[in-house]
Amino acid sequence: MSLRDRISSELKTAMKAKDSEKLATLRLINAAIKDREIAARSDGTGGALSDGDLVAVLTRMVKQRRDSARAYEEAARLDLAEKELAEIGVIETFLPRQLNDDEIARAIDAAIAETGAASVRDIGKVMGLLKARHAGEMDFGKAGAVLKSRLA
Repeated sequence: MSLRDRISSELKTAMKAKDSEKLATLRLINAAIKDREIAARSDGTGGALSDGDLVAVLTRMVKQRRDSARAYEEAARLDLAEKELAEIGVIETFLPRQLNDDEIARAIDAAIAETGAASVRDIGKVMGLLKARHAGEMDFGKAGAVLKSRLA
């Protein structure tokens, strides 16, 4: 089952269960996907999105909500922060499993060995390989910091 089909199926289930919070989040996901499809059509790429493209859209949505939740917490608006965190929970059900710190370290070590990286100048090569292999599975901000410390 494709990611798009899973989202549609969950949307129908949420409608039947009258789960308004989940339904609202799923509608936001569909809106973001439609926006991305429209942008792809205007770029001349055809408009059809692969599962990888959908994962990128969902990952961006999670990042936006984490930033919003952090801002709400700093402004002592815990009710809004909780809403953002609940949306993150729904969105993350459609994302691939995230690698833990040990798995990230092993992936970085393997990529360093494969590319023959020896200095900080090689970070781009290693990150390119990691992004190709672990898109949607890895926090690349965290991975970049680990990689930089390994190559320094």
